[in-house]
Amino acid sequence: MEVAQLILGNSNKRFSGVTSTMLQTLPEVRKLMPLAVMGRHHLPSSTSTIRFWDLVLLRDRTRIFHARRNNEMIQALAARKLGAKIKIIFTSTAQRHHTRFTRWLISQMDGIITTCSAANSYLETPANIVIPHGIDLERYQPPIDKQKAWEALGFPGEFGIGIFGRVRPSKGIDILVDSAIHVLKNNPKPTVIIVGETTPKFRDYQNTLQAKIEKAGLSKRIIFHGKKPSNALPGLFQGMSIVAALSRNEGFGLTVPEAMASGCAVLASHAGAWQDIITEGLHGFTVPVDDLEATQASLKKLLDTDLEVMGSAGREHVEKHYTIQREAKSLVDFYQKILHEDGDN
Repeated sequence: MEVAQLILGNSNKRFSGVTSTMLQTLPEVRKLMPLAVMGRHHLPSSTSTIRFWDLVLLRDRTRIFHARRNNEMIQALAARKLGAKIKIIFTSTAQRHHTRFTRWLISQMDGIITTCSAANSYLETPANIVIPHGIDLERYQPPIDKQKAWEALGFPGEFGIGIFGRVRPSKGIDILVDSAIHVLKNNPKPTVIIVGETTPKFRDYQNTLQAKIEKAGLSKRIIFHGKKPSNALPGLFQGMSIVAALSRNEGFGLTVPEAMASGCAVLASHAGAWQDIITEGLHGFTVPVDDLEATQASLKKLLDTDLEVMGSAGREHVEKHYTIQREAKSLVDFYQKILHEDGDN
């Protein structure tokens, strides 16, 4: 523990997107900077951890504490008040107006990171730096043969249009279903695959969509595939030619770079970081949130596009700009900058 220069907050027992992004970057950050994590939830056994009162006693030299949640900012501020020699960094991904208390917490930070321009626009004072999330290019990569990858999944149709995420209104599943009903009637080639869990709360939502699909006579071409284990997702991405991401609200949205890395063209709403990531007409198309007409039109355009060329361009873009290694290096460079401001360390 004496050698750790970086403390990562990990306060949430529930596994969330914030937890996921922290765990994905952790091994790469650890290669560049000694670290420990405050909170044992979901951690690999090899990860060094630290308790709150041990943090309070770290007074020999300045360290960085990286918070990603309000309660982690509170914990870090309390530890510093009690004597811990730390500088506190917060990553803000929320695309909504912050409460007065959250704004006050943010004002006490030594550095602010955000992950995209949309999230940055909700901060009273712009973030010090924008560091987009990265993905694991070894996990998500194009298949050798997209057609064979699709056929291996065993679905009907000539190619796949996928959407990944829990089945609920916030993910815009209904926008894709309504668009697909409109478009697929005149195009017999694609099949839509909806991958994600439906919790009891949203069972009626799914049932309503399925009734629409059956009425349109498309129950074999718009398929609810259910929740799948994490290790099955890369193969599903590889089989898709188009991936839709039509959320009504999103923090960052890793689905889009994961799809692009897998050689898919993308159709995304103006949520998360997707407008930052996608170049219109090169990697796919973006549409306003909740805009059914625009979604239908863009889906039609995609179906008239060379999807293989678009997917290759997406992979190349992600390789250059959205890797885990790039994210980790950018984080550590920023930690070091904050650490050495005002002659510390």
